[in-house]
Amino acid sequence: MAENDRWVVEYPEGGWAVEREDRERVSDVLDTQELAMTRAREILRNLGGGELIVKGRDGQIRVKDTVAGD
Repeated sequence: MAENDRWVVEYPEGGWAVEREDRERVSDVLDTQELAMTRAREILRNLGGGELIVKGRDGQIRVKDTVAGD
C-alpha cells in the first residue's frame, strides 16, 4: 500500500472513519459511509492521488478506487 492510500471503515464509537493504512490516527469521522468516501477522495486528490479502500460493516472490502491528484 502507498503512503497516500486511505481506508474508510466503521468507527467503533459510531460513524465512519477515514484513516491511513497504518492507522496511527483517524483523519476524519463522518456520519455516513458515503460522506466518509467523499472526504477520503478529497484528501487523496489534495495529496496527489492514491487508492481509496472501503470496508463494509462485515469487514470485507467493498470498494477499491484509484483517485487521481489535482
